[in-house]
Amino acid sequence: MPGTNLTREEAQERARLLNVDSYEIELDLSGAQDGGTFRSATTVRFDAAEPGDTFIDLVAPTVREITLNGESRDPAVVFADSRITLEGLVEGRNELRVVADCAYTNTGEGLHRFVDPVDDQAYLYTQFEVPDARRVFASFEQPDLKAAFQFTVEAPEGWTVISNSPSPEPSDNTWRFEATPRISSYITAIVAGPYHAVHSSWEGEGRSVPLGIYCRPSLAEYLDADAIFAVTRQGFDWFQEKFDYPYPFAKYDQLFVPEFNAGAMENAGAVTIRDQYVFRSKVTEAAYESRAETILHELAHMWFGDLVTMEWWNDLWLNESFATYTSIACQAYAPGSRWPDAFTSFANQMKTWAYRQDQLPSTHPIMADIRDLDDVLVNFDGITYAKGASVLKQLVAYVGMEEFFQGVRAYFKRHAWGNTRLEDLLGALEETSGRDLTTWSKAWLETAGINTLRPEITTADDGTLTSLAVRQEAPALPAGARGAPTLRPHRLGVGFYDLVDGKLLRTDTVELDVDGERTEVPLPEGRKRPAVLLLNDGDLSYAKVRLDAESLATVTQHLGDFAESLPRALCWASAWDMTRDGELPARDYLDLALSGVGKESDIGVVQSVQRQVKLALDLYAAPAWRETGLTRWAQAALDHLRAAHPGSDHQLAWARTVAAAARTDEQLDLLAGLLDGSRSVEGLTIDTEMRWSLLHRLAAAGRAGETEIAAELEKDATSAGERHAASARAARPTPEAKAEAWTAVVENDTLPNAIQEAVIGGFLQTDQRELLAPYTERYFAVVKDAWEQRSHEMAQQIVIGLYPTLQVSRATLEATDAWLASAEPSAALRRLVTESRAGVERALNAQAADEAAGAR
Repeated sequence: MPGTNLTREEAQERARLLNVDSYEIELDLSGAQDGGTFRSATTVRFDAAEPGDTFIDLVAPTVREITLNGESRDPAVVFADSRITLEGLVEGRNELRVVADCAYTNTGEGLHRFVDPVDDQAYLYTQFEVPDARRVFASFEQPDLKAAFQFTVEAPEGWTVISNSPSPEPSDNTWRFEATPRISSYITAIVAGPYHAVHSSWEGEGRSVPLGIYCRPSLAEYLDADAIFAVTRQGFDWFQEKFDYPYPFAKYDQLFVPEFNAGAMENAGAVTIRDQYVFRSKVTEAAYESRAETILHELAHMWFGDLVTMEWWNDLWLNESFATYTSIACQAYAPGSRWPDAFTSFANQMKTWAYRQDQLPSTHPIMADIRDLDDVLVNFDGITYAKGASVLKQLVAYVGMEEFFQGVRAYFKRHAWGNTRLEDLLGALEETSGRDLTTWSKAWLETAGINTLRPEITTADDGTLTSLAVRQEAPALPAGARGAPTLRPHRLGVGFYDLVDGKLLRTDTVELDVDGERTEVPLPEGRKRPAVLLLNDGDLSYAKVRLDAESLATVTQHLGDFAESLPRALCWASAWDMTRDGELPARDYLDLALSGVGKESDIGVVQSVQRQVKLALDLYAAPAWRETGLTRWAQAALDHLRAAHPGSDHQLAWARTVAAAARTDEQLDLLAGLLDGSRSVEGLTIDTEMRWSLLHRLAAAGRAGETEIAAELEKDATSAGERHAASARAARPTPEAKAEAWTAVVENDTLPNAIQEAVIGGFLQTDQRELLAPYTERYFAVVKDAWEQRSHEMAQQIVIGLYPTLQVSRATLEATDAWLASAEPSAALRRLVTESRAGVERALNAQAADEAAGAR
């Protein structure tokens, strides 16, 4: 990807020199059905603070015309490496016109073009974050050069065109949109095609905001628009109250689009969402909760990110952490919400992601040091989203929720339509809370790493607690990480849980500030030692929590007996973290899971545990014992499937687990029987997605081949079917299937992003290690070229997805180290490979711990 970078210093200099007023952008998409390129004409008006030179960004196969202040410039001279040089700017007003032929993509970047196999119609959408508006029109591609954007789009007859402003009535298939307010280029959007639409509105505070939901006609029968509108209105109601700032745009459309790389994107008034969230088959309540969080996350961005935007990408967390925290808070606290236990899912899933990311060599402060675009492109990670949201949750506990939102309201009013830095938000929060947040910010936002909290307990002979303290550790940062270990202040709950009539109930709680290496916990006189002592009760803080030996023994036998979902989730998360750290052997984690998961009522937690057990057995179990553990797990999953209530979410979750874990002939016979209809499980619907799950496992086990895959694709001749078929083909356990998959991804560059991702997912099968072993050497031979020659999204799929994660050995570490020493990778590529290496090293350590446990 040479020639497409932008440094922070270049952006700062350009922002010093320029004040951008407006863009007028004309796009001719009339030939979109055939693909290729499209005409893009951009007129941008801007003021220069002084005479001088700068550049504007553009990625295009051909530039036909460049006119600056009425003077024609030769594209062959001034256009190179994604930049048009602008020499001779005059002080004051300047006007630039650029006409180019830009390219449709199939990578999910710029203007993505997709042809639906159901109706053979093309569907377009833009994805511009971080630096891809320049693939569609010439732009000053940085967040602090805001402007008004006015789009004119020529489209095929019968198409609908959606943008940030309300869609006008087309004239001769030309759609001329009103100019937007001042926004950043990366949140502008164009979505075009024969999309299906449902319309409604949000009514509140004397205002009506038009709402729209769009998807392809082939998905229309599955679109549960009423449920999506209900979540959207919940967000509007809650955010309007908490933010005390009117929704800032003229309408709010949500567009479910195909082959989307992320979960969703906060384009102003025109949010794009991956269309897998239009559920074609039965899903569990956890999937609806996840979709709702995504919907609310993007809606929160309309204020935090779109109305007020970070000045540079080092404050990306201001956008993402805030949207993550407030979306989950809305789910948890909005009146009548369907998901009042949303923070249980947050503790068990989002924070687990953060803990993993914070222990990688690439760990960084929440407020990261973003030197250039390459840095930010790999920084949409668990720290930016989940750790940042966790820290905001702690900040709310520290300053008070009302004081927190008072500060947010002041922040919006003060900086509307502008750009901000960290100190702008902290200043507003200090004003409303009365707290000095300087020390808090340095400890939590400007340092990397994670603390570990352990209880220190002493008791008298009669079991009475004589002392209780919280011991805080700051483990050394991973090798290669920048910074130093830091002890941090925590607002912490300490929960006391006892067994009462077979249930673990909270019988006492203490909330206190913990700081330094050791903090005494005040105890009520005569308090007996509880069955479980849980640090971070209520999940107020961000830290790794350990259970003392007696509490862990109780949890191992009674984890499913907590009366409330959040302490269960915290214990599940602690046990999983201990397993990853090699403190709890994988076989013991399996015992704990088998003891507690059958009593777990929260379906999101159940599905997390199912994924984690499979990962523990595949990567963290001693190789000599692995098959024993996998066999136990597969049989347990089958037992849970048979015992689950017919038609329940738990039955569906266990059916999917059986489909992924089946390994014996008897178990695989069951999958084959469910697929062909000769076997059944009462209440279990074998719908389209379930059929593909069954077939995928049968293909990976060598029990199904091309004939069966082609037959299933004929039944499901959709884009989703194409993805499933590609993955199943790559999963077949033959050298020919692996070579075919490798060639399709690595040696060719024609696959769309979604198909490439599916092939990579099928290629890596955990029980095909020997078959995949030769590809370690091949990976290191091609990975640098792939990174440099493919677009970012496509290259990242290859770098991460094809790394030899399953080859857990010293040889893999040595091969990685040799490549890192000799290949001279860019900083971004080095980060991704180093992160993958860390996963292998962690697995090696965990396997050693599990092997030692087996020798006891």
